[in-house]
Amino acid sequence: MAESPSLRQLVEGATALLAEAGVNSPRVDAIALAEHALDVERLVLAMAPELPRGFPTAYAALVERRRRREPLQHITGTAAFRHLRLQARPGVFVPRPETEVVAQHAIDEALCLRRQGLDVLVVDLCCGTGAIALSVAQEVDGARVVAIDRSPEAVDLTGVNAAACGLAVLVAAGDVADPGLLADLVGRVDVVVSNPPYIPPDAVPVEEEVRDHDPDLALYGGGADGLDVPRAVVRSAARLLRPGGLFVMEHAEGQAAAVRADVATTERFTDVRTDTDLTGRDRMVLARRAMPPDDRG
Repeated sequence: MAESPSLRQLVEGATALLAEAGVNSPRVDAIALAEHALDVERLVLAMAPELPRGFPTAYAALVERRRRREPLQHITGTAAFRHLRLQARPGVFVPRPETEVVAQHAIDEALCLRRQGLDVLVVDLCCGTGAIALSVAQEVDGARVVAIDRSPEAVDLTGVNAAACGLAVLVAAGDVADPGLLADLVGRVDVVVSNPPYIPPDAVPVEEEVRDHDPDLALYGGGADGLDVPRAVVRSAARLLRPGGLFVMEHAEGQAAAVRADVATTERFTDVRTDTDLTGRDRMVLARRAMPPDDRG
């Protein structure tokens, strides 16, 4: 009777299959799938647990789904973001590591204000899974956080993630193009942060996980340049922020100059600049809500 393959052999075989399929991180994904199948948080192959009956077959089915380029997060049902492990579902944009820098700017600003003994109000527009909003709520004690998305699926999932993480975030449906959005918060928000859809219609993503599985509503920003939704976010931020408040918004690498121009065109911001993501690419705009003319001295 042939000896059953070890976990190490199964993972090595899965790694080879995923690499051949073009998966960017084949070994990492192979191990993550094994962790999911074994229901363990962290797997050390040198100290592998005894494999349950039927594990090779169950593991092979998971690997096949990933080989077909189904997102890892959809298979495992979870997505890691900063210090959080969030639920992930088809129909809602999967958060990316690059967006962690966007969240960091919002967190740093909120922390600075809290250290001064001030109340802090942060609004996350186009919240998706709630990754940014929940990170702020987790890392900035006492911050009041509001998360908004147009997608009912995203609103529901953010609420689920907030409850699962035990974090108090106000989650609501809303369209950033609505001039009445969050009317009760106009001029009162300390930080507006956003990772909106911004892909132009002719820049279809190459990665199958993105192109075939992330919802179009969360990918394509509208208009020939993909910036219709980001421009609406800019206008919303201009309304919602208090004087001196911080605006942070993610965009595509080639959109930096256009986004800075859009922010400047409102004539309501100062200190407009571009910052880079984890890979050093221009991926976000930062700006301060300008002081009213009478307060500029």
